[in-house]
Amino acid sequence: MRISVIGCGYLGAVHAACMAKLGHEVVGIDVDERKISAFSTGSSPFFEPGLDELLREVQATGRLSFTSDMSKAAGSSVHFVCVGTPQRKGENGADMRYVDAAMDSLLPHVGPGDIVVGKSTVPVGTAARLADRLAEHEPNAHLVWNPEFLREGHAVADTLSPDRLVYGVSDGSEDHFAVAVLDEVYAEPLANGSPRLVTDHPTAELVKAAANSFLATKISFINAMAEVCEAAGADVTRLADAIGIDDRIGRKFLNAGIGFGGGCLPKDIRAFMARAGELGADQALTFLREVDSINMRRRTRVVELTRELCGGSLLGHRITVLGAAFKPESDDVRDSPALSIAAQLQLQGAVVTVTDPKALENAAKRFPELQYERDLETAMAGADTLLLLTEWQEYRDLDPFEVGSGVAGLRILDGRNVLDAAKWRAAGWHYRGLGRP
Repeated sequence: MRISVIGCGYLGAVHAACMAKLGHEVVGIDVDERKISAFSTGSSPFFEPGLDELLREVQATGRLSFTSDMSKAAGSSVHFVCVGTPQRKGENGADMRYVDAAMDSLLPHVGPGDIVVGKSTVPVGTAARLADRLAEHEPNAHLVWNPEFLREGHAVADTLSPDRLVYGVSDGSEDHFAVAVLDEVYAEPLANGSPRLVTDHPTAELVKAAANSFLATKISFINAMAEVCEAAGADVTRLADAIGIDDRIGRKFLNAGIGFGGGCLPKDIRAFMARAGELGADQALTFLREVDSINMRRRTRVVELTRELCGGSLLGHRITVLGAAFKPESDDVRDSPALSIAAQLQLQGAVVTVTDPKALENAAKRFPELQYERDLETAMAGADTLLLLTEWQEYRDLDPFEVGSGVAGLRILDGRNVLDAAKWRAAGWHYRGLGRP
């Protein structure tokens, strides 16, 4: 099929490359000429494992191209809208300017029988509004909401082999014309067993918001338990193991730490609360305020624990922060807890050095006042205290005996509870985990 992908950010670029991998003829369209230039040479301007290799592979077949010319969308039978919906400045709600602008630019190039597919995470009610605009321009075109469920660091695999496909169509019917078209788009993953669910527009819009809110709640729950464990002298990792055996609860996302960040969970739960308030259902989501509050409180708690680890004062203390990205296998520093903690430590007098395998360039744009060092050994040299705040595998694999020979002080705070506490203590380190005795 001929497919256009509007918006070549993280979601759109991965989607475009994967659709070409599935055999479709794809054009990716974005207003940012810098992105277009990078993608056209088979190089992504952001880090996602496997994406550069996939870009080069599919571009060699001639099935994938990138442009800033929206008229190139004409002739495609399916148009995916993949632009961002960031948090509005000074508010909780989602900023819909980019989605609206993308639709305004796309509409003149939509023909009879075309399918416009929204993949952006939007407030419920957006699809109905956009469907009306589409109908005014082209009554014989159709709007579908097809939410994405990508995990940064696994986005290529999640697109080629999704754990679910949700189609939101106007009447919620399996017989809707657009369902058969999307089944053709996703023929390979469907044949490989990916489950598919057809719903109405509002339900499809709510799926991503509800899923992210549930995951955020689970993370904040175990972080709240970590606070209780610290007060009681209990071990939150063993607590999580015990309750996670219950298949009604499950062990995934029960890892206590410094909290969640990134470009999705924080802004999505806030936008969900804001939209619920607009619909008069704000009481239903008041618990998400506490979820958000617990998450932000973790950052302050790590600063407090670091001060304790440093003997009660941060002034002049040399601290090396291991990790700047909000999660490993990503260079995304949006709402990164690690960077926020590093900045707070520096404001309170510590001498902070931040290292990360992939995210330093983006980190320096967000917090230029921090000191950055790409080489891990150099970053740790002479440090009084280490903070592991992003669980990159190379940090998890550190040998405490080898590391100890290059630092000034044997103190480490494991902000992700991924290190072997007994091993580090045996090597002479003062080890501190979160929610652990």
